[in-house]
Amino acid sequence: MVGGGGIPQPGEISLANNGVLFLDELPEFKRSALEVMRQPLEERRVTISRAKVSIEYPANFMLIASMNPCPCGFYNHPEKECVCPPGTVQRYLNKISGPLLDRIDLHVEVTPVSFDQMTSNRKSESSAEIRKRVAMARTLQKERFKDQLGIHHNAMMNAQMVKNICTINGGGKVLLKIAMDKLGLSARAYDRILKVSRTIADLAGAEKIQIEHLAEAIQYRSLDRESWAG
Repeated sequence: MVGGGGIPQPGEISLANNGVLFLDELPEFKRSALEVMRQPLEERRVTISRAKVSIEYPANFMLIASMNPCPCGFYNHPEKECVCPPGTVQRYLNKISGPLLDRIDLHVEVTPVSFDQMTSNRKSESSAEIRKRVAMARTLQKERFKDQLGIHHNAMMNAQMVKNICTINGGGKVLLKIAMDKLGLSARAYDRILKVSRTIADLAGAEKIQIEHLAEAIQYRSLDRESWAG
């Protein structure tokens, strides 16, 4: 995953530099292979050290991972019943460590689409409209970080920049405190929520982070909820 060998070679995360690394069935990877991604996800580089040489490879990649909610695949299914024995779902999720989940910005649960939804004529936002909003948000972020060397978008902000840029009002602070206490979130997850809420605000064209942007960012921490796996 990170590379190596007698003559150090780049691994998958460096080959995905400035691109996307997609990991399907995330819990099926060896835990040791997943844990080595923690440093590259944080620092956007990976260092391979050998007795005679130490080489640093870039690792500025977007990690996208997918997984079933449980071994049978039907936990939280609206129509089918999960047949996993008691405790199995939690053991399955425990294959992915908390520190690794902390470094993943969005945890999104995708539920099955019903027949009525598939056949509905309700108009949805087109890809062209979404692309326009994303382009606008990227332009805002480019302008925001024009004087910051090596910083191009919200995800790359350090802790001090998060404090300066991702300011929230009193109501937002109360909401975030409740979420932190209830979900037992870490300081790293706190920063991730603020970065995501700033991006949501950018997509909405809002100058400041509003409480609805913060609430949406918090709901994207589904795997941090103690009640999620029963």
